[in-house]
Amino acid sequence: MTKETEQKAAEQAPAFWREKPLDALNPQEWEALCDGCARCCLMKLEDIDTGEIAWTDIACRLLDHESCRCKDYDNRSDRVPDCVRLDAETAKSLTWLPPTCAYRLRAEDRPLADWHPLVSGSSDTVHTAGISVRGRIVAEDDILPDDLEDHVVAWPGEG
Repeated sequence: MTKETEQKAAEQAPAFWREKPLDALNPQEWEALCDGCARCCLMKLEDIDTGEIAWTDIACRLLDHESCRCKDYDNRSDRVPDCVRLDAETAKSLTWLPPTCAYRLRAEDRPLADWHPLVSGSSDTVHTAGISVRGRIVAEDDILPDDLEDHVVAWPGEG
């Protein structure tokens, strides 16, 4: 098979993210659906009275700031007890998932963006499109609790 034939076959193959509901994805497909933006790895502040969520630029201590991936993904829940593990049910119910999040989009039966790595074929497009947190975050360990509100920011597609 030539490279051109392989490319045509790949383009014609059904895309699992279009064909399957979230709860039917296997573990490899589930992980591949993540676009690598790392916005779910940012600290969020919730107003006790209104429930409104405010986004910050403060990254979890396990987030690799360059790759936008967890440094200890397999053990993240042990090391960061309030780390939320996404599944098909939580993807449908978490209001703080970014509007660009592939899990949220698929839970709402909406298509992935053109910059999503599964669509574009490149893991860099989430960064070049300005969706990821790369280059725009501070480490959790560098922030004092009294300074949290000073780090509220607006991310693409948020309020």
